[in-house]
Amino acid sequence: MRSDEEARPSPETLLKVCQAEEAQEASGKLKIFLGYAAGVGKTYAMLEAAQQRLRDGRDVVVGYVESHGRSETDLLLQGLESVPKAQIEYLGVILPEMDIDAVLKRKPQIVLVDELAHTNAPGSRHEKRWQDVEELLSTGIDVYTTVNIQHFESLNDIVAQITGVIVRETVPDSLLDRAIEIRLVDIPPEDLLQRLREGKVYIPEKAARATEKFFKPGNLMALRELSLRRAAARVDDQMRAYMESRSIAGPWPVADRLLVCVSGSPFSERLIRTTRRLADEIKAPWHTVYVETPGGGKHVRENRARVWKDLRLAESLGAQISSLTGVSVAQALIDYAVKNNVTKIVVGKPTKSRWREFLRQPLVDQVIRLSGSIDVHVVSITAEGAAPKMARQKRPMPWSGYLKSIALVLAASIVCEPAHQHLAPTNLVMVYLLAVVLAAVRLGRRESMLTAFLSVLAFDFFFVPPRFTFAVSDTQYFITFAGLFMVGVVISTLVSQSRERADSIRERELQTASLYHLSRGLAVSSDLEAILAELVKNVEESLGANVMVLLPDGERLEERAASTGMALSIKELAVADWAFRNHSPAGRGTDTLISAELLYLPLQTSGDVLGVVGVKLRDELEYSSALSRRLLEAFATQVALAIERVQFGKQAEQAQILQARETLERALLNSISHDLRTPLVSITGALGALRDKLNPLLEEAREDLLDAAWEAAGRLNRFVGNLLDMTRLESGALKLKEVPCDVEDLVGCAIAAVEPQLGKRKVELRIDEGLPLVNMDMVLMTQVLVNLLDNALKYSPRENPVELAATLVRERLTLAVSDRGPGVPEGELPHIFDKFYRVPVPEGAGGTGLGLSICKGIVEAHGGTIAAENRSGGGLQVVVTLPVR
Repeated sequence: MRSDEEARPSPETLLKVCQAEEAQEASGKLKIFLGYAAGVGKTYAMLEAAQQRLRDGRDVVVGYVESHGRSETDLLLQGLESVPKAQIEYLGVILPEMDIDAVLKRKPQIVLVDELAHTNAPGSRHEKRWQDVEELLSTGIDVYTTVNIQHFESLNDIVAQITGVIVRETVPDSLLDRAIEIRLVDIPPEDLLQRLREGKVYIPEKAARATEKFFKPGNLMALRELSLRRAAARVDDQMRAYMESRSIAGPWPVADRLLVCVSGSPFSERLIRTTRRLADEIKAPWHTVYVETPGGGKHVRENRARVWKDLRLAESLGAQISSLTGVSVAQALIDYAVKNNVTKIVVGKPTKSRWREFLRQPLVDQVIRLSGSIDVHVVSITAEGAAPKMARQKRPMPWSGYLKSIALVLAASIVCEPAHQHLAPTNLVMVYLLAVVLAAVRLGRRESMLTAFLSVLAFDFFFVPPRFTFAVSDTQYFITFAGLFMVGVVISTLVSQSRERADSIRERELQTASLYHLSRGLAVSSDLEAILAELVKNVEESLGANVMVLLPDGERLEERAASTGMALSIKELAVADWAFRNHSPAGRGTDTLISAELLYLPLQTSGDVLGVVGVKLRDELEYSSALSRRLLEAFATQVALAIERVQFGKQAEQAQILQARETLERALLNSISHDLRTPLVSITGALGALRDKLNPLLEEAREDLLDAAWEAAGRLNRFVGNLLDMTRLESGALKLKEVPCDVEDLVGCAIAAVEPQLGKRKVELRIDEGLPLVNMDMVLMTQVLVNLLDNALKYSPRENPVELAATLVRERLTLAVSDRGPGVPEGELPHIFDKFYRVPVPEGAGGTGLGLSICKGIVEAHGGTIAAENRSGGGLQVVVTLPVR
């Protein structure tokens, strides 16, 4: 029986459940009718369910259902309200699609959407129909939909391998995970083929082609198994989530799962292969775990290569591998099995002698005792069937430690010698016990056990009557001997385990700190060079290794960052290239190209491999260390994501530049199409009429045509001049020729230039008397006033005059051009001096959007300012200020 605390779910689990329930309540419910091929009856089953919901009083409408002319399907559509389909024209063809806006406006309780993987016609709101379904669900509408198993993204390559057909229309697996209910629509392949031959799936011509390519019995059986397994896996995930949220210990043996534990022994490979065969026989997933215990540190160091090799073997055979930490291997196995709903645990038969089993209970017995409802499969292992043992490296005997142990015992005996006359012999045991503790803390487990054993002998020889013999007159001293030795052994074991556990925690803390420092460094790195420098620095500091980062440059890998003195030979570059192209680790410590000097890990993201990092570790054993490999893989993953982030940033920047360029080009083309074509047409028309000898013109008409051509040529000249001036401004080629100029002369020149456009309109002048001479480029400033007057004349009524004022304010000349036109919207005012920017213009008003931009450039080149503001009562006022020097 578990206590209430053990039965209560963790706060994290409760939070996860609450968040899932809130998200489920806020959105609509998705029900998927899943089949393994077209024609199994998904649409029919969906319509049957819809008719049942309609009889239950639910508001059901048809968003999009394709009956393909099947009479039995059309019969089920009767009585169901259908939302009219949207008619989208594409390449001259009208394509019917679901009208998502009409469905949202109707807002039913349930909407039927057939063919979830369908690609919408160009011009639809979403590219895919499953995106329409997501939008409907987000508004709280329940959706019934149909889909075949081959359309799910994760199974795309498997389906292509089975059928030889690459399915182009796919949906994300997240929709299957989101579904509240999955209705598996299943019929035998023989019945489906019969329906195909009867024309109930496709028309006869298309059915014959489908039978030859896709609808083969083998294909259908494989797809049927895929659909059954995927539906069962979804139900299994829901069951495990239910057990976790209610803290149900389990396992519930509704589906078999196997678990095997590796320890680095020569027999682990056989256990792994045996488990794989068992999993294949019962068609069940299986797990391989390694349990690291506090007392197993020494074992890990000696067998880390084999442990890592065993885990990689299991992973290559299809197992889900994990590395656990626990005090007891058996308890960690059972906890993992309960958490993952494992029904069978595979363990090896013990090979130790009986007396060693008596001292320490075998793992298989511990697992069986704790297994509860979990089955335990014991595999018989013989020396002949075991994998060859690794040649164990002989460790040098720690003679210095043993000598120190002897010295501690002698020191304890010397200390006890003067005290034995005043203390009972049993009290002297505490001095020897102190020596045992010192040996355990300072020397190690073996030395501490030797100290305990020698302490018993020394205590008996020197202080137990009769002294200086090993004879014992009082048998009660045997209890003291046993107690001293057992306490010494226990202390030695506990201290050793504590030290190994502290070393393990320290190592994990170092790895966590390394990942933290790398993540923090990558977060503030804004370019590729900074990211690679952070990787090199962190790998060197955390692992003491040399690093080389290679990124693709065309068809080759090029060095982009490296530790000091690192260089790769042609052979090493070939290994790195293999790792890059095959998306797999290679080199030292792997099963591929093991003769290489470095370990090469691909910098891989979900989308692609961005490069390769080569690492040269300081210790040969580090290549086989699971902890080192996990840390390096974590480094590689984080750096790959950071590189991808920088690339996405550059792509976004390039996209903005391209968008701005396209906008600029579009504005320029729009301007050219009107402001260049119009005067050319006028000039061409006038010249054509003048050249027509068959219809001679009167002198007055000839004069009018010549005037029109002259005016059009002037407009064209101003247009080209504006383009050239803007080019000069942007290139910095504009040179001012400043001379003292009279303001009245400036105004007079500008009015004379726009006189042909004035006609009967007036320009009201307000020029202060006594204005001083102002240093300016007369030609350029005249162009500024001409552009401002031209702008005012275009955008104001013909019956209203244009105003021009010149005043002196605080040693600055102010020129203001005002009109009584419609003005400019307040939100547009900051942009009217931008290139090619044009506000909505009245009929007949043209322009390139360059005039005010040129004015701004010329005025700022003179050290002045230009600004625009709307006038009270209507109209726009543009104010130019120039310094008076």
